[in-house]
Amino acid sequence: MTEGDALAENMGESFMKKTIRILCFLFAVLLLVPNMIHAESAAPSVSASSAVLIEAESGKIIYGKNENQRRGMASTTKIMTAIVALENASLDKLVTVAPAAAGVEGSSVYLYAGEEIAMETLLYALMLQSANDAAAAIAYDVAGGIESFAAMMNEKAAELGLADTHFMNPHGLDDENHYTTAYELAKIAAYALENETFAEIVSTEKKLIPLHNSSASRLLVNHNRLLRQYDDIIGVKTGFTKKCGRTLVSAAERDGVRLICVTLNDGDDWKDHRALLDYGFSLYEREELAVAHALSYDVHVCGGETDTVRVSNAEACYAVLAKAHGKITMTVELPRFLYAGVEEGDAVGTVRFFENGVELASVKLYAESGVPAQKKEKTFWQKLFPFLD
Repeated sequence: MTEGDALAENMGESFMKKTIRILCFLFAVLLLVPNMIHAESAAPSVSASSAVLIEAESGKIIYGKNENQRRGMASTTKIMTAIVALENASLDKLVTVAPAAAGVEGSSVYLYAGEEIAMETLLYALMLQSANDAAAAIAYDVAGGIESFAAMMNEKAAELGLADTHFMNPHGLDDENHYTTAYELAKIAAYALENETFAEIVSTEKKLIPLHNSSASRLLVNHNRLLRQYDDIIGVKTGFTKKCGRTLVSAAERDGVRLICVTLNDGDDWKDHRALLDYGFSLYEREELAVAHALSYDVHVCGGETDTVRVSNAEACYAVLAKAHGKITMTVELPRFLYAGVEEGDAVGTVRFFENGVELASVKLYAESGVPAQKKEKTFWQKLFPFLD
C-alpha cells in the first residue's frame, strides 16, 4: 500500500467516525424533543380532590380534575355571601348585630350583640378574617335570618345558571346540603370580581377596623397568602373545615389575561395554585382582533342627502386566546339599507369573531356621520299656496 493510499484510508476512517458521531447526536436529540415538548405542555399534578383553572372572560376550562364533582366549600362560601350583600345593601349602612350572630362558632372578630357596625366593615371582616360572626350579622341584617339569606344565595346561584351549587348558610360551616363544584365556584368568583368593591376588598392585605366601645382599632390580615406569594394575585378566598379539608379560590391577572383557580380538599393548595396559574399564563394571551376604526363599511341610505353612510368600530376589539389557537374568522352583521335620519354615533351593526365556530368576541359598528332626509323641491302649487304643506 502506498503512502497516498494509507493517507486516504485514514481520512476515510476519520470521516466515517465523525459521521457516526453526528448521527448519534442527532438521534439523541430526536429522542429528547418529544419529551421536551411534552414537558412544556404538560399540566401540573395537584393533590386536590377537585380542581379547576378557568379563563375568566370566556369561562373556558384550562385545567380540570373532578371539576364537576359536588363537594363542600367551607369558607369560600363567603364569596357568594359578599356579592349578595353588596347587591342588596349599602356599604355605609349601620348594622345592629343580632344576638344570634354574636358568638357563632369558628373564626370571628368577636362581635357583640347590639353592636353597631358598618356593612363595609363587616365585609372586610368576612373576606379578610373569614369571620363567621360577620357572615351571620350580614345575613340577619339583609334577609332577617340565616335561612332567608341562604335562599337569596340560592336565587343568585340559579341566576348564574349553577345547577350543582346549594347553600344552607352564609359562612360555610358543614352541612350535607351545602355544596358546590370547583367549576361552579370558579364561575361565582369570576362574577363577583366584576364588582369593583368586591375586587377591592379581596385584594386588600391588611385593614384596620374599630373595636367595640373602644378608641382602638383591630388589624385584619388577609388569610390569602398568595397576595404575598404571587405577584399577579388579585384575590379571592380561603376556607377550611375538618370535613371539607382545605379549600381555596384564587384569581390572578397578567397582561390582560385573568385566570380563576379553585381547589377543594387540597393539602398543598398554595403550591398547587402557583403551579396552575403559571401553567395557565404560559398557554394564554390577550390578542387584539381589530384596532379602532379598522372595520369600516358603507351602508346604503334611502331618502337621504347622501346615498351611503360609513360605519366602523369606535373601539378596538380584544380576546383572550390560547397562544397556539386555531384560525380566527369573522362575520359582519349589517342591514341591507337604512332610512334617512341616521345620526352620528348610531349603532348600526356588529362584527363577531370566532375560533373554530365558537364566538370569541364582538364589536359594534357605529355611524361615523349623520344622514338627514333629503329636502324635497316644492311643487308649483305648494309655492303658490304654502298652506298646502
